[in-house]
Amino acid sequence: MFILVGLGNPGSDYADNRHNIGFMAVDAVHRRHGFSPWRRKFQAEVADGHLGSEKVLLVKPMTYMNESGRAVGEVVRFYKLQPEDVVVVHDELDLPPAKTRMKTGGGHGGHNGLRSITSQIGDRYRRLRLGIGHPGRKELVHSYVLKDFAKADLDWLEPLLDAIADNAPLLATGADSAFANKLHLALGGSPTGPKKPAKGKKAAKKGDQPEAKDDKEKSADAAPEKPADAAKPAEPQKRGALAEGLARLFGKHD
Repeated sequence: MFILVGLGNPGSDYADNRHNIGFMAVDAVHRRHGFSPWRRKFQAEVADGHLGSEKVLLVKPMTYMNESGRAVGEVVRFYKLQPEDVVVVHDELDLPPAKTRMKTGGGHGGHNGLRSITSQIGDRYRRLRLGIGHPGRKELVHSYVLKDFAKADLDWLEPLLDAIADNAPLLATGADSAFANKLHLALGGSPTGPKKPAKGKKAAKKGDQPEAKDDKEKSADAAPEKPADAAKPAEPQKRGALAEGLARLFGKHD
């Protein structure tokens, strides 16, 4: 069994925030692949279905972002799964808008949702990082992630969500590299793979000094999240079809 977790904050006030792109992605998979209706369980909204031949449970934690691990931990323990059976879809400040990256393991990079999940199941789960860009200054991060996507974002947001839904069966089989390449191509990128030396240039010889690269990830300070109110159940996520939801969003926000 495979668990696909989308991260976000519950309730209509947060539905179109940049921080909720994980919810949006899982909703797109839910619509495209005929999953069961959403139901409340494990402190989350969950839906059963299949991606290809693989049985899959979609999970949207309803605990607010900074407590996401409570829901994910319950699911993993109930089904006796390993962290590698979990893919978490989340917003990523350190990637430009529309850029994506698959990753297994590692730190939480300042993301409160990942921090909570790691505290419950360890850090060896898989992550689909969806770039939303960075506002430029640390003090602006909180308001930036909790603000709705701008109208101009529709040009990349809708194709990205469609590509995730189209290629989700690759995630269920563990073909993370193929999945990442499909997203890259769907958003106008060139095929990835080994590059041939340019004409007239010789391949590097053994002992040649390689070009220095800085592949170290930046740590982003995630915004503090609204604590869950134990006396008031979280409002279920309310989203219609992708086109309808985005049309509603961009009809009222600029």
